[in-house]
Amino acid sequence: MDVFPYRYRRHQRDIVDFVKASVSHGCTAVMESPTGTGKTVCSLSGVLSEAMEAGRKVLFLTRTKSQQRQVISELRAISKRAHVFGVAMQGRTPSTCPSIAGDPELSSGSSEELSKYCSAMKKEECGTRGCEFFDRMCQDGIDDVIDHMRRTMPEPEELQEYCAGRGICPYETAKAALTYADAIAVPYSFFAIPDIRRRLEDWGNFALQDVTVIVDEAHNLPDYLRDVMTSEYTMRALDLAEKEAREWNDPLLCEGIRATMLTAAIGSALAEAVEEFVVDEDAMLPPYYLQDALMGKLGATSASLERAYRSLVEMGEVVTESKKARRKLPRSYMGSLGRFLQFWGRCEDEIYVKLVNGGENPSFEAYCMDPSPAAEPFRICHSSVHMSGTMGPLDEYVSELDLRRAKTQMFESPFDPGNLRTVHATDVTTKFGEFDDRDNRERMVYHIVSLIRSVDRNTAVFFPSYRIMDDLLSLGLSELIGRPTFMESRGMDQSELTDEIGRFRSAEGAVLFAVSGGRVSEGIDFPDRELEMAVIIGIPYAFMSVKQKALVRYTDIRLGNGWERIVRAPAVRKMRQARGRLIRSDTDRGFCAVLDRRAAGLKGFDASPSENPAGDAVIFFSGKNN
Repeated sequence: MDVFPYRYRRHQRDIVDFVKASVSHGCTAVMESPTGTGKTVCSLSGVLSEAMEAGRKVLFLTRTKSQQRQVISELRAISKRAHVFGVAMQGRTPSTCPSIAGDPELSSGSSEELSKYCSAMKKEECGTRGCEFFDRMCQDGIDDVIDHMRRTMPEPEELQEYCAGRGICPYETAKAALTYADAIAVPYSFFAIPDIRRRLEDWGNFALQDVTVIVDEAHNLPDYLRDVMTSEYTMRALDLAEKEAREWNDPLLCEGIRATMLTAAIGSALAEAVEEFVVDEDAMLPPYYLQDALMGKLGATSASLERAYRSLVEMGEVVTESKKARRKLPRSYMGSLGRFLQFWGRCEDEIYVKLVNGGENPSFEAYCMDPSPAAEPFRICHSSVHMSGTMGPLDEYVSELDLRRAKTQMFESPFDPGNLRTVHATDVTTKFGEFDDRDNRERMVYHIVSLIRSVDRNTAVFFPSYRIMDDLLSLGLSELIGRPTFMESRGMDQSELTDEIGRFRSAEGAVLFAVSGGRVSEGIDFPDRELEMAVIIGIPYAFMSVKQKALVRYTDIRLGNGWERIVRAPAVRKMRQARGRLIRSDTDRGFCAVLDRRAAGLKGFDASPSENPAGDAVIFFSGKNN
C-alpha cells in the first residue's frame, strides 16, 4: 500500500522504498536525507504502509515543537489516502497542564516531580481539592473529545486551545488518545528515559518490541543519550540541600552523621578539588576521591556512608509526601543529593569518567562516555529509522550506538548544486595560538566587513564560540559593517530569540550574529531572500576540556578514530548545518564563505580556496537575475 500523499519529487520514492524495505525486515534504517527531500513525510509513508498492515504503532521522536507540528501536518496529508490517526504528545508545561500555569515553582518542576504532583491531585476526590481540569474530564467523559481529535488530528497548540475551551487538561487528553493512535510524536525524553518510556508504553497500550521508531535530527542522539546517563551535582544544589536539612531539624542519617555534617563535608571536598585539580574549566578526579574525602572528614566507614545516603533518600520521600499534602511541588533537595551519592558510588564502570568542574557554580560530575547502553531500546523495538540532513558518517553512527541489523543510505540533495557556492579564505584562522595575532584578527574583520558590504543581502555570521564573537565585536565589527545587526546572545530564551529573528527577517540587508551549533544554525528556516549569505568564522571544534579529551581517548579505545569521531565530525556537521540555512527550496540561492584556511581539505565539507571572498560573492550574486 502506497500512502505517500503527494506527487513524488526527486529521490522521494527511493527514500520511501528504502525505509519500507528496512522496517519490513525488522532492520534499522540509517540515512542522510538533505533539506528538500521531505524526510518527514517519506519516513512516515515508508513506515506506516508496512506498520499499519502489521498492527504496529509508530513513534516519531522529535527535538522541537515545530518538528511535532510538521509530523501532524504530514499525517493529515497521509490520512487522505489511508485511515491513520496521529497524536503529538508533549511533556507537562504551563501550556499543556493548566494546573501549573501561573505558578513559578510548579513550572520549574522536573518531569518526575510534576508526575508525582499530578498523580496526587488526581487522586483527591472530585469537587474537593483535586484537579478541576481532570475532574471535568471524568465528569464529562472523553469519547467526544477523542472523536474530535480523530476528525481534526490537532497540532499541540490546537489541542491546547480546544481543551481550554472545554476547561479540560490538554496533557491528560493527549495521553488518553494515545491508545487509539497509529502514530505518536513525542520528545526524545519519552523514549530515552526508562521511567517515562514505561509510562508511554502503558498509556499507548503497546510493547516496545511491537513498535517502529523514527528519530528526527538523529545526529543529536548520541550526545543526548550520554546526557541521559550523566549525573552532575552543583554547589548551589548542595546549599539548597543544607537549607532543607535545617528546615527539617537536621536529621540524623546514621550514627554520628547529621545531614548538615554531610553537606558541609561534601562542600569542603568540592572546594578542595577545584583548588587542587582544576586548571582551565574541569579536571579528572583520582579514583574514589569523594568517598575517601568524606570518610576522612566524617570519620566514617564506607558502610556508614551508604547508610547515610539511604537515609537522605528516605528523608527526601518524607519531604515530598509532606509537600504533596500541602499541594506543593514534591521536590526534595536532600533526596536529590542522596540519589546522586548513590549513583556516584555505583558508576565505577569504565564508561564513566568522574570530574570536578570549576566556575561560578562548581560541581561533581559522573560523565557517561558511551551512549550505547542507553540505546538499548532501539535494539529491542521491532525496527527504527534514524535520519538527519547532516548524518554522516553513517557507519560511525551505527557503531557508536551499537545498532543491530543496520542498513545505511546517503541520499543526494534534490536542489541544483549551482545555486550554492562555498569558498574559504586562505589567509585567516581561529586556530589556537594564531587567532590572537593582531594581523590575523584584522584580516578576519576585513573579510567579514567586505563580504557584508559588497552585497546587499541578508547575512548570518556564525562564530565558533561566544568568546570569539565577543572578541571580534569588541573591535568595532558592528559599527564597521554599517548595517542593521541582530544577535543570538548568551542566555537568550526562546521567545527573545524568536523576536530577534523576526526583526532580522523584516530588515533588508541585515546581519545576524549567531554561534555554530546554536539554535539559529540548526533549528530555524530562512526561506527565499530572508537569508542569502552565510559567513562561518573558523572551524567550530569543541574546546578540548578534560571531559572532551577523556571522551576522545575512550572512543579511540572502543571504536578507533577518536579525534575524527568526537572532534572533527561534529565540527563539520555544525558547518553543514549553518550553510544549510541558505538553501531550503529549489528556488533559493546562497553564498557561503568560511574564514579559516583549515577548511582546505576538510573531509565532508567542500569549499574552494579564495583570496578574495567578497569579490567571489559579488560575482556569484551578479551571475543571474535577482
